[in-house]
Amino acid sequence: MLSVDEQITSLDRLRELLPTEGFTNTFLKVTDRLNDVARQFIAQAPMVIIATKASDGLIDVSPRGDPAGFVEVYDDRTLIIPDRLGNHRVDGFHNLLEDPNVALLFVVPGHGDTLRIAGKARIVRDAAISKRHAVNGKEPLLALVVDVEEAFMHCSKAFIRSRLWHPDHWPARKSAPTLAEWVIATVDCDQTLDEVQEDHSADERARLY
Repeated sequence: MLSVDEQITSLDRLRELLPTEGFTNTFLKVTDRLNDVARQFIAQAPMVIIATKASDGLIDVSPRGDPAGFVEVYDDRTLIIPDRLGNHRVDGFHNLLEDPNVALLFVVPGHGDTLRIAGKARIVRDAAISKRHAVNGKEPLLALVVDVEEAFMHCSKAFIRSRLWHPDHWPARKSAPTLAEWVIATVDCDQTLDEVQEDHSADERARLY
């Protein structure tokens, strides 16, 4: 186990190191519903990251993406997220069957601030929802309905520090490992790297919707 100088084990000690003084707005900016600012942000977000928790305590974080505004604001307390074709692992859905608590992080490209939402989620199958969220004539089989309990905007420091939206700081496109390389490294299969990559590329071409 990693040896450290100190492990923080109490809220008192945490607040001793990170006091609340001077951060009044940080604690007062939380709301229990979706105001007009939240609605505008969601309408421009093509990406939402969803966090769920399994009964064994493991956390799953999964991205969901579609054209901006794909997450429907049904009312001030309800969001609807269509479920598109994936790898059928359904880790997040499996977790939600055990624990309905969910957290969402909405991201707008080039924008430093993010929108954080937490609440309870339900997996639904509904003809009207599927019809509203059809893309290229293809309707999602399922959707995630989120009952909002907490919402607030998060500052841009992480994006500033990471320079995520600055292309001149991006790594060379082919320098980062790929999913195909992960499969070759972890799965006992007879396929070559090129064959696995072609499988994934074909899946991306044929199964977006």
